[in-house]
Formats: sequence, structure tokens, C-alpha cells
Amino acid sequence: MILQVNDLKVSYGAIQALHGVSFEVNEGEIVTLIGANGAGKSTILRTISGLLKPKSGQIIYQGQDLTKVPAHKIVTMGLGQVPEGRRIFANMTVRENLEMGAFTAPAGQFSANLDRVYQNFPRLKERENQLGGTLSGGEQQMLAMGRALMLNPKLLLLDEPSMGLSPLLVQEIFRIIQEINATGTTVLLVEQNAFMALSIAQRAYVLETGRFVLSGPAAELKEHPAVRAAYLGEVAHAG
Repeated sequence: MILQVNDLKVSYGAIQALHGVSFEVNEGEIVTLIGANGAGKSTILRTISGLLKPKSGQIIYQGQDLTKVPAHKIVTMGLGQVPEGRRIFANMTVRENLEMGAFTAPAGQFSANLDRVYQNFPRLKERENQLGGTLSGGEQQMLAMGRALMLNPKLLLLDEPSMGLSPLLVQEIFRIIQEINATGTTVLLVEQNAFMALSIAQRAYVLETGRFVLSGPAAELKEHPAVRAAYLGEVAHAG
């Protein structure tokens, strides 16, 4: 097991965002967290990566409790995050954005990691000297993912990678996520496009107002009446 979260509680001031969530991610898996806007999905990722501090609970990553480890140290432990909204450096070139992603990686790995990113995202190679802010939305998402991959992470946290993308680009991004996973990177995916997320994940957790209400194999949850009604745009039928 690469990640184990135990009874995690997180608050924003007086508002409790997570009410004691527990889940696990095994090495080599794609695990997805699905739920409506405001359910607490991004809060979970931001707490794992050290950007938010929990009120209580444990985050065990490769046997080590991360709850008191600062974010800049967590990055060096092989845990990469692609934030919601991409957050690339708009006034830096594609190449410079990728170099920033490699900031904490051993210098000797840079060329190999860059080659891997360009293999996954040939379009970034083509636009190597272009400013990040001039890229299309899909290309910016590729750049955000490529930047995180420059760490050669053991665990990749993806926050809404399909947001704002055309259906065709969504297909491409999810295909690339599967390729990244196939090369040995474990993926924890937060995604509003429940159909696509459940199509590529091995396991899934459904979050509602800071609590998990369902969990299990992704293929089973994809057929669950409540999931189909709430997230896949289908009307649930009794019986």
C-alpha cells in the first residue's frame, strides 16, 4: 500500500470540510474520488500534499505520517500534484515550466524525465519555446501534468484534469493518464467526469459533503443506481 488515509478531518475556520474520511491506495492502482462540487475532493488532495493541515487524522505515505511534514518536503518524497485549474507559469516557456517541475528532482534524472514527458506529450515538445499562457486549454493541462511528471513521482495526484476541455481532448487526457499509470506511477484521481474516471480506475470512492458514502471496484460503482442517477445523468429506477 502506497497511501493510507485514516479518519481525516479538515476545517476551513469554523466550517468542517472533511468529517473523518478513510481510504487507501495500493501501489500501481488508479483510484478515483468522485462527488459534486464542494464535496471535499480537492481538500483531500491539498491535505495529502501538505497545502492544508488536518484538524486530526493520519496520512500514511510509504509508511511515513505526512500530517506534520511541510509541503516542500513532501514533494521530494515522490508525491506530485496537478492542481485544479492547471496553474502553469503563463509568462514562462513550456521548457521553463518543465524545468520548474524538476526543481527538487536529482539533476542526473532531468534528461530522462524530460524525454518521458515529451514522449507522453509530443505537443509539448513541438511548443517547447512557446509561452505557457499562449497554449490552448488542453495544452496547458498537458503542461501541468508534464510538470508534475518531471519529478518522476511514485504517486500522482490529479485534480480535475478534464475541466473545461472538449470531449476529444478529455479522451486524450484520460488515455495519457492510463499510459502514465502503465509505466509504474500510482494515480489518485479527483474528477467530476464520473463516467471517464470510473472507466479507467480500479477502485473508487464517492464523496458527499465531506463523507464517503460509497466505495468499491470502479466497474461496480459505474453500474450502481445511486451513482448512475447522481453522476452519470441517469434516472434511478426502483427494484
